[in-house]
Amino acid sequence: MQDDIPNQEDIRNAAKAIEGEIIRTPMLPLRQDAFADLFGDARSVSMKLELFQHAGSFKARGNLLGIGALSAQERAAGVIAASGGNHALAVSWAAAKQHVRATLVMPKATDRLRVDGCRKTGAEVILVDDIAAAFEEMNRLSVAEGMTVMHPFEGIHMTLGAATLGAEIIEDLPGLDCMIVAVGGGGLIGGVAAAIRQNKPDCEVIGVEPFGADSLSQSFERGEPVRIGKVDTIADSLGSPAALPFSYAVARNFVSRIVRIEDGAMLDAMALMRDGLKLVAEPACAAALAAATGPLRRQLAGKNVCVLACGSNIGAARYNALLDGR
Repeated sequence: MQDDIPNQEDIRNAAKAIEGEIIRTPMLPLRQDAFADLFGDARSVSMKLELFQHAGSFKARGNLLGIGALSAQERAAGVIAASGGNHALAVSWAAAKQHVRATLVMPKATDRLRVDGCRKTGAEVILVDDIAAAFEEMNRLSVAEGMTVMHPFEGIHMTLGAATLGAEIIEDLPGLDCMIVAVGGGGLIGGVAAAIRQNKPDCEVIGVEPFGADSLSQSFERGEPVRIGKVDTIADSLGSPAALPFSYAVARNFVSRIVRIEDGAMLDAMALMRDGLKLVAEPACAAALAAATGPLRRQLAGKNVCVLACGSNIGAARYNALLDGR
């Protein structure tokens, strides 16, 4: 692995390591009547349905790799993560899969579906006031009990996990011209872009961030990882307050550009996925579709496009509240 940037051999090895343990999620051509004329003059548009992955999101891939790489001593001590989102569910699932103890520190306001999902796998859940307190408690416990911290996006295992997803996409769509991916911290889009653009360098990979959580956009503009002052978006799975060095470097190397969208656009895309595809999507899951039908629409003319439905874990109460409040 030259300069820590995953190459095609690294990605193939990662895919082999989790083969048979993760779901090869389906690719859906968006030919339904509900999508007629929504993509302008795009040649074709497909959706990679990664919301059907174990634990409900792409994060199952990277966490399976990360926990699988632990030493015997690290496995005995267990893993810990701070998260109120899909990462917590993926850590708990991957740890249970490999018989490793997992502790999740989560904000009290976390969707109950996610809290209950972690507990059902056997993970210990600690509820604290907010996400800042969650990271403080995670750091304290990791030192006190020797547990390995599983970061939600920063680390080679998370990038390679995302890259296995990118490899599936380019295998299913060898004629792909444009890949659209939601951005949280940058681990997902960096891995997906690394896999796609090392196989097909002329394929554009475009990131999508909410205006209220645009740490990677600002980092690209500044030329270095930055921390934003405040996160303000309904897409809690995309709410990273900072870009970090490794994932930023991979993304900067392979991602073509990033666009920003309003929260309202994600709500509209959630409703479109519900009505047109009968899918329940959280805001982050709908972000790529929101960009394809919004700011990117005219730029997709003549292109074969894929939008990533990266994952969805949302309870009925929050889902209905979001869409009823549009």
